[in-house]
Amino acid sequence: MPLLETADLRKVYRADEVETTALDDVSISIDEGEFVSVMGPSGCGKSTLLHILGLLDNPTSGAYRFMGEDVARMPERKRARLRKRNIGFVFQSFNLIDELTIFENVELPLSYLKIPSAERRRRTAEALERMELMHRADRYPRQLSGGQQQRAAVARAAVAKPALVLADEPTGNLDSTRGDEVMNILAELNDDGATVVSVTHSPAYAEYGNRVLHLFDGKIVTENIREKFRV
Repeated sequence: MPLLETADLRKVYRADEVETTALDDVSISIDEGEFVSVMGPSGCGKSTLLHILGLLDNPTSGAYRFMGEDVARMPERKRARLRKRNIGFVFQSFNLIDELTIFENVELPLSYLKIPSAERRRRTAEALERMELMHRADRYPRQLSGGQQQRAAVARAAVAKPALVLADEPTGNLDSTRGDEVMNILAELNDDGATVVSVTHSPAYAEYGNRVLHLFDGKIVTENIREKFRV
């Protein structure tokens, strides 16, 4: 069953007299439980696609259905409610809040959902244990290595058990060992039922997906379907 579907999705940026087409008639369907990798050169529209799929941006034209709802023109308040309940994000630059401890960073999505404090603490501790970070729970992001910060970011994305996890170059700032760790964690989340869409430049990391989409100049130019790879 499709978790999300787009049809003829276009995104055009306009500045003064310059018009840039970031996405050009992109039509995709992603089923519940898939792990989809998105590849392509810099500037081809990968991050733009991820932002639209994550309800962080609107398409210029075209249709987008998420969890059975037409979200392309949905009011921002309703989009935000749908996003925080169902979508987790992992960014290349970690995007942890420097003034909060690692525990507080991971707990934050549960606070937005108004989950009672005892349940928040339990679920946050569970997520940190899974990422082998509970011994760093009271530290601040700047006190952790890059790999630890990204594992904390994955814990934050997963703590609310979202239907969809979107990862934008999650290994881009990591060495190969730490990159492998993060990709294996995303694979575990997928095995547990989360749908994962991961943008990557790495052919090796793209192989974690059961499907690989190749973007070029805002278009999907090839699509490869394959068996899931697991280390």
